Amino acid sequence: MIQMNGRLPTIDSGLNQVGTCGKGPEIGADGRRRALRKKLPNWFKTSLPTGISQTRYSRTRETVREHGLNTVCEEARCPNLHDCWGRGTATFMIAGDVCTRGCRFCAVGTAKIPPPLNPNEPEELAESIQKMGLEYAVITVVNRDDLPDGGASHYKSCIMEINKRNPGVGIELLCSDLDGNLDSLDELLVELPLRVFAHNVECVPRLDSLVRDRRASFNQSLMILKEAKRLRPDLLTKTSIMVGLGETNDEVRAAMKMLREVKVDMVTLGQYLQPSYKHIPVDRFPEPEMFADWDQNAREMGFKAVASGPLVRSSYRAGLLWEEAMGGEPVVTLESTSSAKSHLIQENQKQKAMAASQEGASGK
Repeated sequence: MIQMNGRLPTIDSGLNQVGTCGKGPEIGADGRRRALRKKLPNWFKTSLPTGISQTRYSRTRETVREHGLNTVCEEARCPNLHDCWGRGTATFMIAGDVCTRGCRFCAVGTAKIPPPLNPNEPEELAESIQKMGLEYAVITVVNRDDLPDGGASHYKSCIMEINKRNPGVGIELLCSDLDGNLDSLDELLVELPLRVFAHNVECVPRLDSLVRDRRASFNQSLMILKEAKRLRPDLLTKTSIMVGLGETNDEVRAAMKMLREVKVDMVTLGQYLQPSYKHIPVDRFPEPEMFADWDQNAREMGFKAVASGPLVRSSYRAGLLWEEAMGGEPVVTLESTSSAKSHLIQENQKQKAMAASQEGASGK
């Protein structure tokens, strides 16, 4: 098992201390904020892949090193990197690494006018995916409010080139809200070779003003997801909710209900972790049992695929989650790495134990 660090990672771990005559060191405002950061509970751990998954992970890692490829998986230090790479899945961020928004939970850099788009990015991205030998690619984006179409045409160019060079690779787009521009969304989705259109609501509606940039909101995200389903009913839609930001358990359930009302097919729920002391602090760490309850709530509401757990991220087991939504086995019962929690795990274990017992009895 991999045990996560006892305290959340920080950008600057040194305390701002100033010595004074006759007194111990004083801790400044930054130091006090650092000191108040919550420690990770002991259930923050995951396990390494084994067998074929371990071999595939190692091969993918060697390819990434050899060709100097960049993935969100490594840059964000995702705790599920081993699991996803071992299954032929990786996540890439396009349209630059600077966002036009300043959400209080996000570690991505911000600027009113980011650097120009890289015109070679579609070809470079498609080549990277080809070299990594992936089966499923998640393409995530930064907000580009500086562009008339919010970046939609660039996103489309990247995905079309990926599909052209890698026709067998499943593609999932984790899209921005395009500043609410439905015309841009329409142009983006026309004949776009996707399996999943994803857009994250991030938090429950009440916390929008505290957590997200003023230009983003739960209602606007809901509108984007609803319109995407209307424009492309053949696509699966997906979203993610972070917990630990000050929401209540009932608010999480209410948010999921609103998502089902606009026919969102897939949902992931994960623990918010404070990127640095400058970001919004963690309010709480719901216990694994609570994540299992939310998993059950989501399934009862009719979501086709669910992943809920402290270490679950929006792209967690993305390819397998698509397969689950298409009628496959739930991802939580497939060689669980303990990242996702579900009452289905216990039920599956009981069924296997009963089957083994019956087989043993019949063999006597």
